[in-house]
Amino acid sequence: MSLFDRIMKTKIYFLLVLLCVTLMFSYASGKSARYVSCGSVIKLMNSATKIRLHSHDVKYGTGSGQQSVTGVEEKDDSNSHWVVKAENGKQCTRGEPISCGSIIRLEHLTTNKNLHSHLFPSPISNKQEISAYGSNGEGDTGDNWKLICSGSFWDRKQEVSFQHVDTNAYLGVSGRQFGRPISGQAEVVGEFSISSTAQWMAMEGLFIHKNEFDSRTVGHDPSEL
Repeated sequence: MSLFDRIMKTKIYFLLVLLCVTLMFSYASGKSARYVSCGSVIKLMNSATKIRLHSHDVKYGTGSGQQSVTGVEEKDDSNSHWVVKAENGKQCTRGEPISCGSIIRLEHLTTNKNLHSHLFPSPISNKQEISAYGSNGEGDTGDNWKLICSGSFWDRKQEVSFQHVDTNAYLGVSGRQFGRPISGQAEVVGEFSISSTAQWMAMEGLFIHKNEFDSRTVGHDPSEL
């Protein structure tokens, strides 16, 4: 091996070590964060059914025909990550804890569409349809959800609910399951009262401290995360 090759190999080794240390620090820091904050990337688990809120590039065959939102049991599914953002047309400060009562959006990390609802019937139970809508993180007021929780901020250990601002429905699950092409996935719906099936908890994800960043804001660009 030439001297040049040895030098390059050493540089690559140290870069890999630095990357591993950085990732370990970020992971540990995220685990210690108590609150869900602006810019956090999270998975949401339904308290009653233990499914995680999920989406994918599969459209509903009825109703709005928009991108479907479902629930899955798998903890490690990469299509279950959601970015916490400010309401439509506004921005929030990255790392700032989300206050109870805030109006927020949840952007699907993989497809850059926002959690959405409207007055269409859901495909199985005929409740209210929940979809993913928009382009590059931008949609409309149908993407706005009111965070309902007790206390001052969204605590990771606390059950919370999400009320759709335009229609007053609550994000929930019907207990029904889809057939092909998404066999076994749970139907996610809008409920018109808060029950155990409309309670959610923040589970796996990247939870951001305010002091880990400067005063940058989060609107709709997840590439900044």
